[in-house]
Amino acid sequence: MKALALIPAFGLGLLPVVVVQSQDSDRPHYKTGPFATKKLGFDIQRALKPQYQDKVHVEPILMELDDMPFVKLEELPEEPKPLPVIMISQGFVDLINNVAHAKAIDKIEKGYFQKYILSLAQETGEKELKPLPKDTNPAYWTEDMINEQYSNFNSIVGTMVGVKLANHYLGHYKKYATQMNAESGKQTPMNNLLTPKEWDEVLRLGVRNALDAGCTIEGVLPFFECFDKMPKRPAWTSFCVPDTAKYREMRRALEKIQKDFFAGKE
Repeated sequence: MKALALIPAFGLGLLPVVVVQSQDSDRPHYKTGPFATKKLGFDIQRALKPQYQDKVHVEPILMELDDMPFVKLEELPEEPKPLPVIMISQGFVDLINNVAHAKAIDKIEKGYFQKYILSLAQETGEKELKPLPKDTNPAYWTEDMINEQYSNFNSIVGTMVGVKLANHYLGHYKKYATQMNAESGKQTPMNNLLTPKEWDEVLRLGVRNALDAGCTIEGVLPFFECFDKMPKRPAWTSFCVPDTAKYREMRRALEKIQKDFFAGKE
């Protein structure tokens, strides 16, 4: 079940977020959640190149109470100028926790990740995501499993936040805001409005943003792969990658970006 709580958002006061309260008191809990997500966003913003830092808010992530997994761009109407931020739903945090953990479990139980992908493909985003199959199994909650889950979580969230910050400082929000917000109360995923060239650029810069903050690509690769393996992608997946994105191409690009990064190439 879910309960409303207030989380301090660095310099933005108290923000309402959802805290998961399991009805099963024996069920373990993740260390990764809204706090970790917001802290990671703060770290990535601080690691941006100077020419980009002043184009996004210093504390870029705001949490939203919504079961739909999404990462959206917004601008807060502040003076003297609007403040670009990233809106992340509780559903998205739940999604990343599940995917990160399922991939870790796959190391000791082959085929688990693929089974979870098929289950995830049935999620509409209209209600809270189902927990992982057999999620109380003690073997899934060893120190090694939790460390692997934590690493995968940072990789996925770091890359997604890095990409969204790049959307902001490249001017994509301003360019597509009217189209994204055309339907009252709902935002069209920006990823499906970007041109292929814009997506390639934002992916490259976003991964570099994440790498600069210490987030490598090993966890985000299976996250991107899972969309290719879905028989049919739910509509919410467009908030993560464009509908036309191909995993093989993204993997090749990400591996080159990381290789160049560690080789000291710009």
